[in-house]
Amino acid sequence: MKKLVQINTVCNTSTGKLMGDIQRKANASGYETLSIVGRRKPFSDLRCIKIGNGLSFWIHVCINTVLDRQGYASYFVTRRMIQKLRQEQPDIIHLHNLHGYYMNLPLLFDYLSKEFRGKIFWTFHDCWPFTGHCAYFTAVGCDKWEKECGKCPNKRVYPISLFADASRKNYADKKKMFTELNNLTIIVPSKWMEEMVRKSFFQNYPVITVNNGIDLQSFSYHRPLDELYEKYDISREKKIILGVANIWDGRKGLSDFLALAKKLPAGYQILLVGLTARQMKRLPSNMKGIRRTQDKKELVMLYSCASIFMNPSVEESFSLVTVEAISCGTPAIVLDTSAVKELICDENGIVLKKHGTADYLEAIKILEERRLSREQVSQTAQKYDVDVYAKRIVDLYHNF
Repeated sequence: MKKLVQINTVCNTSTGKLMGDIQRKANASGYETLSIVGRRKPFSDLRCIKIGNGLSFWIHVCINTVLDRQGYASYFVTRRMIQKLRQEQPDIIHLHNLHGYYMNLPLLFDYLSKEFRGKIFWTFHDCWPFTGHCAYFTAVGCDKWEKECGKCPNKRVYPISLFADASRKNYADKKKMFTELNNLTIIVPSKWMEEMVRKSFFQNYPVITVNNGIDLQSFSYHRPLDELYEKYDISREKKIILGVANIWDGRKGLSDFLALAKKLPAGYQILLVGLTARQMKRLPSNMKGIRRTQDKKELVMLYSCASIFMNPSVEESFSLVTVEAISCGTPAIVLDTSAVKELICDENGIVLKKHGTADYLEAIKILEERRLSREQVSQTAQKYDVDVYAKRIVDLYHNF
């Protein structure tokens, strides 16, 4: 029986859920499995351990905030994790997000390059593995990562550094550490991400695109309950333009929604899921805000009551929320700046080359004229079945 160990920052959020889906499929395929996470609660239904703690996390945050050295703290936490790997003796190690203030990169990659003799898979959920600082760079139009980082324009963006700019050294260190692996296969969720990786210092490694997946049975149209409209003070008389994000920052396009609200026809209202209490206080009258919800059934009803899903994010490596929306039959408006454009066709939405308010208003008008049925839209999401995703990953394990 082969043994699989996966490593990620957390068990929740999109990356953690995908890790869990892989583990369940691997269990069903006869693998012995373990997931290791740095923070938050481990899986309750799967073999999983948490290695981090509050003290280690905050020390790591402080070091990064001052010195811009994400991945250079958490020494004792990582050392304990490596001891666990030695005990487990896995045949396969599948890395996910290694950023998030829980991992010491030199320790881990010294073990992987000098001691571990199995196969390594690494899913790039964002661009952090091949930059000197940031996870996303499209919004600032930066391409330094293609050759060498330095004078980072994203220093104040996650992982935030308020003082030092170590992006040049981080880039050199990552390049040296990461490219010493000779048993690595990179997995990416989109063709856009594959293109980015092939421009990076990982260009000589095998790169395989496997689209992320969702639970299509859960994310399907459900007639919204009356209580939902009452709970969030949503008007039944107006059409809803919905946006969903874990964090509404500059990259996600909150400013686009606020600008659109000023010109939105009277028959529409905007509903955003994932706002902070502070952000919600600043919304105009034709916008409603909801805090982040872990209630999947409620989220499905929110997708189902919307007329249009809008994702104005300038950079996404995939976009599960867009797939969830179209799976519920809600057509989407997205930008052509990153991977999310790969999810959209004439049968489920519109891809914008420009994202001014006038462009969004025109896209809304065009979608209304197309009169796409929910069944027609949801049909385009069927290829993103989570079972298909997990099976493809496990098939890669079989073939190494």
